[in-house]
Amino acid sequence: MGGLTVWFWALTSAAAILEASVSSSSSWVADGTVLELDDSNFESAISALDLVLVDFHAPWCPHSKSLSPQLDAAAPMLASLKKPIVIAKVDADKSTSLACKCGVDGYPTLKLFIHGVPQEYMGPRKADLLVRYLKKFAAPDVTLLDSDSAIADFVGAAGTFFPIYVGFGLDESVISKLALKYKRKAWFSVAKDFSEDVMLLYDFDNVPALVSLHPSCDERYVFYGPFEEEFLEDFIKQSLLPLAMPINHDTLKSLDDDERKIMLTIVEDEDEESQRI
Repeated sequence: MGGLTVWFWALTSAAAILEASVSSSSSWVADGTVLELDDSNFESAISALDLVLVDFHAPWCPHSKSLSPQLDAAAPMLASLKKPIVIAKVDADKSTSLACKCGVDGYPTLKLFIHGVPQEYMGPRKADLLVRYLKKFAAPDVTLLDSDSAIADFVGAAGTFFPIYVGFGLDESVISKLALKYKRKAWFSVAKDFSEDVMLLYDFDNVPALVSLHPSCDERYVFYGPFEEEFLEDFIKQSLLPLAMPINHDTLKSLDDDERKIMLTIVEDEDEESQRI
């Protein structure tokens, strides 16, 4: 009887441990709720969720107070994406060691965790624009397009925050590796079926061709090969930024990452708002 009691205890204990483990892993869901994280649950949430935008804030900071309702409004929209994105908040005043560990030195600081790996969030902070910006990170590495309308829809939905690369007549495998490498900086797609009207619209006359688009400034570049990785990457790096762009808080980081030389031109701007950096 004693042996039976021991085995029964062992089985029920194992079941309890398994149940607790399942409960812990399933407690983090993308349901549109803004998560409140601290030292006790941060690692658990970040490891369980694929995409998490974390707001490190301070209750006394006016900028933190202004940002908070924008994040609250964006959370349900981001949770409804095909690949959901979760918004979380960390009170850096209370979780000082966690904030320090994550390299937070000002408030509010936004960091995007992709499969547990953090990167600085450099995008807009208004709810609707924030959602449009973050859709990039929930999208496939390479989007497959099979018609003129699919191409138009993809380019339109991509918006103006990132450059867009469309491989006309290119196989997905040709750019998949580089698309993953530059995922946080650009949209990538391949189109197999398209008309001559599309060729005229995007200004290429031969296939395969990789077309780079900058919708914000109506710039485009066409690459006809060779399509070995080193040449492809060189084209992508050279066309990630438009030829001319304003310098502000959002673009300084992009310019810093670019390896090309920069010529600075100072001009008088009639728009007073755009002079504020």
